[in-house]
Amino acid sequence: MAAAAQAMSPTPEKPAAGHGREDEDPRWRPVLGLPCQLTVDLPLPHFKVADFLGLRAGSIIATNWRVAHDIPLRVNGTLIGWAEFEGAGSRLAVRLTELA
Repeated sequence: MAAAAQAMSPTPEKPAAGHGREDEDPRWRPVLGLPCQLTVDLPLPHFKVADFLGLRAGSIIATNWRVAHDIPLRVNGTLIGWAEFEGAGSRLAVRLTELA
């Protein structure tokens, strides 16, 4: 039975050209080590200077953003996709849901 299950399990395939990781393409090698800034934007349209001045450690900021809505994901200020917040153990993580 174990041999049959092993034979039926899918084997990973190499992605087709143009659909793999960019670091496999030698043209990307010169820039792979360059730093970039990844930001997750959570818009707070009604946030005021008074709210900002009232921030303290442990403050909770209420938003109108619904959990089901994806949030913008940017690299160096350019929108690259959309993500969602997710709990990962005791940490807050961001799961990529769509590339722009």
